[in-house]
Amino acid sequence: MISGLLAVLGSAVCYGVASVLQAVGARRAPQSAGTVSARLLVRALREAPFVTGVTLDAAGWVLQVLALRNLPLFVVQAGQASNLAVTAVVAVPLLAARPSGRQWWAVGGVCAGLGLLASSAGRQSPLPPGPWFGLGLLFSALALAGCGLAVRRTRSAARPAILGSVAGLGFGITALAARGLTSLSPGHLLRDPAAWALAVGGIIGFLFFTGGLQSGSVTVVSAAVVMAETTVPAIVGVLVLGDHSRHGFIPVAAAGFVLALLGALTLAGYGEPARVQAEG
Repeated sequence: MISGLLAVLGSAVCYGVASVLQAVGARRAPQSAGTVSARLLVRALREAPFVTGVTLDAAGWVLQVLALRNLPLFVVQAGQASNLAVTAVVAVPLLAARPSGRQWWAVGGVCAGLGLLASSAGRQSPLPPGPWFGLGLLFSALALAGCGLAVRRTRSAARPAILGSVAGLGFGITALAARGLTSLSPGHLLRDPAAWALAVGGIIGFLFFTGGLQSGSVTVVSAAVVMAETTVPAIVGVLVLGDHSRHGFIPVAAAGFVLALLGALTLAGYGEPARVQAEG
């Protein structure tokens, strides 16, 4: 269990630093009238900070998968909320952010919530998902892609949060799909719909997260991602996959989960890092 908790922490650090680096790279890339497209991602991938952020994301995802082998989804995914606290701290030197006292209290709240979750976590004996699970995830990923494309051109003030939410749901699908994989052999992965759902969810997450970073605050976008990728997998884990806390620790787990998410929500409402000026 200790190795799982360390993997959660390492994953959160990787994701949090990656968010800021991707914001720097995305805003340096040539703008595309605020639309979400594959060309936007290609342009961002030409920027070194964005590529470094993607590399850290990959490392964070590997650590997240390792954590999912030993811990319930509600612990692992709530652990991802702490990457918003990392983002808020790292954004101070890199994005000229000026966190308020309330933001710093929110960072502390996220950390306290994670501490409660860690104390409530026990080694899991997860229920093996049925063959329908991967198919359901794949259909959900395709439907999410359609919905995301339908709202990609909105010009409302909520656009960064909308794009971040779509990205977060995509990342949530990748977490559920990783939990649903029964074998990592190449032949099995090619036939497993959960593996395809993992790939589609990851593409959705990166594409819409990049679009959100170009249209608004890195903290707001990251908060929307965290909220979406945390709550949905946690609910599915408890109701479908048999996740649970240690005996007698349900109130502690619930308090930690709520505290971590409230801290993330506070950071979203009050975080507005300065925009990065394009260089070159």
